[in-house]
Amino acid sequence: MTDLAPFQQLMTMTDLLTPAAVRAAATLGIADHVAAGATTAGEIARRAGTKYDVTDSLLRYLAEIGLFLRDEAGTYALTPLAEPLLSDNPRSVRALLRNDNMTGSSTLALLRLDHTVRTGEPGYAAAFGRPFWETVNNDTEFVAEWQEHAALADREHVAGGRLGWDAGAIVTEYDWSGARSFVDVGGHLGVLTLALVRAHAHLHGTLLDLHNAAAEAGRRFARSEVADRLQAVEGSFFEPLPEGRDVYVLSAILADWTDDDAILILKRCREAAADHGRVLVADIAMPINGPGAELQMRSMMPAPARSAEQIEQLAAAAGLRLTWRGPGTAVRTLLEFTAA
Repeated sequence: MTDLAPFQQLMTMTDLLTPAAVRAAATLGIADHVAAGATTAGEIARRAGTKYDVTDSLLRYLAEIGLFLRDEAGTYALTPLAEPLLSDNPRSVRALLRNDNMTGSSTLALLRLDHTVRTGEPGYAAAFGRPFWETVNNDTEFVAEWQEHAALADREHVAGGRLGWDAGAIVTEYDWSGARSFVDVGGHLGVLTLALVRAHAHLHGTLLDLHNAAAEAGRRFARSEVADRLQAVEGSFFEPLPEGRDVYVLSAILADWTDDDAILILKRCREAAADHGRVLVADIAMPINGPGAELQMRSMMPAPARSAEQIEQLAAAAGLRLTWRGPGTAVRTLLEFTAA
């Protein structure tokens, strides 16, 4: 007889139904609806705006795998396993598992891990037709999430929150005394831009990023106490950058791009800096433990852990020469370049 054990084991290992069902529950907020009193398939479908018959199938399957209790009358209740899917749970994982937000959708790049292995490029574009950052920065469906992230960043500042991933070194370890202006290239929501301008009263900052990020950063700047020294402009770092600033900062940017793209970004900084400006690269090196973590990182970013030496090689290819090496950390480089 044919031994079915390897076949069964392999099919179990590759079954997409369970993770897809859990992620559907997270995306649709089903645990929240049940906690709010919608305990039947009909009530849950009405609140979630979903089709009743498919919702009923999903709920019965979720009960089979232990996320919900289902009695003979078809009434549902949460189990302890489902509680982390609640939005207000202290250890909520809902945002990490949603298919329709920035954090959760980025992990769907793993669906095309074959593309990453074949090309070395993130799998998101192969799965969804457009690169991740282009999607979340230009689609209107992500605007509300950008606004939520901006509000959180404002609250963290009020609470005395610090810059993550050792980015504080950019503010405190680099000599900003000889600079009057800088561009935060790909500056996201302006956390670093604001920190620099708040810490150094002589600095004027310009943030450049794609549409959604630049628009929300601009609103953050406008309501800050240093609004007169800040501006946010919409643009791509693959195109010519605002010229004439003293320092062009690349913080946690290059890891998201291939060597060729990283060289082009550095060239754009060199062109804008011209003969008098400097390019400050403060890239991150993601901590990676084991092949599983490496595959997860590589599915989302081409170079999650470039060394300082590798960044110097890319900079040289972009026509830049190293003029200062700062006190790097395990997760952050700090390198200054000027035109060669």
